[in-house]
Amino acid sequence: MVKKNTKKKSPKKNKKRESKQRSILMRLAIKVVLALVITFALWILWCIYTMPDIEKAVERTRQPSTMIIAENGNEIHSFGNVYSEVVYLDELPPYVADAVISTEDRRFYEHFGFDIISFTRAMLVNLWHRSYVQGGSTISQQVAKNLFLTANKTIKRKVQELLLAFWLESKFTKDQILTLYLNRVYLGAGTYGIEAASQKYFQKSSRDMNLLEAAIIAGMLKAPSRYNLIASEERARERAAVVLDNMVKAEVITEEQRQNALKMKLGPEKSYKVKGARHFADWVYQDVNDYIGERDNDIYVATTLDQDIQQKAEKILHDSLKAWAARDVTQGAIVVLDKQGAVKAMVGGVNYEKSQFNRAIQALRQPGSSFKPFVYLTALENGFYPDDVVNDSPINIRGWKPENYDKQYHGEVTLTEALKDSLNLATINLANAVGRDKIIKTARRMGISTPIENTPSMALGAFEVKVLDMAVAYASIANGGYEVWPYAIQEIYTRDGYQLYMREQDDPNQILDEDAVEELTQMLEEVLDSGTGKRAKLPFFAAGKTGTTQDYRDAWFVGFTDNYIAAVWVGNDDNSPMKGVTGGTLPVQIWKEVMLAAEN
Repeated sequence: MVKKNTKKKSPKKNKKRESKQRSILMRLAIKVVLALVITFALWILWCIYTMPDIEKAVERTRQPSTMIIAENGNEIHSFGNVYSEVVYLDELPPYVADAVISTEDRRFYEHFGFDIISFTRAMLVNLWHRSYVQGGSTISQQVAKNLFLTANKTIKRKVQELLLAFWLESKFTKDQILTLYLNRVYLGAGTYGIEAASQKYFQKSSRDMNLLEAAIIAGMLKAPSRYNLIASEERARERAAVVLDNMVKAEVITEEQRQNALKMKLGPEKSYKVKGARHFADWVYQDVNDYIGERDNDIYVATTLDQDIQQKAEKILHDSLKAWAARDVTQGAIVVLDKQGAVKAMVGGVNYEKSQFNRAIQALRQPGSSFKPFVYLTALENGFYPDDVVNDSPINIRGWKPENYDKQYHGEVTLTEALKDSLNLATINLANAVGRDKIIKTARRMGISTPIENTPSMALGAFEVKVLDMAVAYASIANGGYEVWPYAIQEIYTRDGYQLYMREQDDPNQILDEDAVEELTQMLEEVLDSGTGKRAKLPFFAAGKTGTTQDYRDAWFVGFTDNYIAAVWVGNDDNSPMKGVTGGTLPVQIWKEVMLAAEN
């Protein structure tokens, strides 16, 4: 039998054991806390150690800006990041700073770089919505991020941002920090700083902004790409109304001032920005470095673009295709040149936002009968005369049996009649008599850069060309037979006015027989008087040629007046046929309207 020990443990021993356990736990807790503190301290030191070099960060590299300018000095488009001159706080209207502070950092002049009240409020709101809804960064923190850090949302970056904000507060006054902010903050559409933004959106200095304009600038700070005027004027104005409400709450403006501000106008009375012309701007921009090489400074590129012709041509094309939509025609292109080859207008498509493809210089389309003047010019240069007779009769070339548009045969006709009425059979017979190789050489001299196959159908334009090339070729006819090189850049200079490039106008080479050109011009004038292009007839001198390809896939009119040459093409990007759209219908209508706009 085993006896159970019923002797109780000493209370003193129990207390001693419990005390020892608490002591062990306490020492362990201290070690854990100490380890965490040391780890956190080391991590803070690492954040400090890996902070960017402040001197190098201030220099901040960027893509230099390129501003494309029309011939009247107005801006077409800017590429790259646009910075402008430094504007100091005391140069700005007081409501500019009030608008920014009321919206971005109401206690800017009270905190030391970190606003615990704003931060706590933002955290509570974010927790309530279970997503990032509000930010609690001060202007000092935003300056630290903009000047020295990346936009990556990491804990390390936020810590560095806070440390740099403290450093900024210790080194600069509040007004200096705000000046840094206003001159370096991104404000949409490639602009950095309030002066660049004011020039971009309002065509005026930030020193001259009114209260509504200041509110719009302040409103952009929340989301520059969303609230800038170019992205959406409606959203920009709605956001500005919020800024004005904040200013009333902050008691820096009255309710009456807010109401008056909402009625204010934006920018100057007259717009100094070219609307559209983006296909043209892209074309110019891709060639800038070929003129001046790589550079690291901002430049202005003065071009040949005529703002009035460009904007009217874009509207004419858009409205015309909309009116003819039932005919299954969706796209078009227009190029307008002067007789020296200066591009006065270039419309590369109906809607740049939907398609950046430039049909004026990139699309390859068959010219159809608009190529026939090359055949007749070659004939005139090789001993033929406008009154000479050519046979318009059936043709069978190894099974190829072309026809005239009217399905008729016209027998013996003069060259003038054959071109005026766009007779296919007469043109093919003439091309065979002259020599197709000579015709190809003529087209090359005049500016056709795409491959031309030496086939019987070549005389009817059964190969592909560029719209720009066709305008250039007809320009050689319009100017009396001189060589034409298309150009758009007149001058390139830096922001401070230093000239980097200036176009020199050399004496052009005579590439076509002068008499032959004069005779062809009279023949092309007949096309508008009584031929296929009679709908393009103008109250002043004009000449040109229609063009239509098989199954109505392409329709053209290319022609000229005393001052301008214009090539018009319509069709579909997928090469699908249109419904009965010929060169003598929609293209001549567009061409006539464009020429009337250009000449008036």
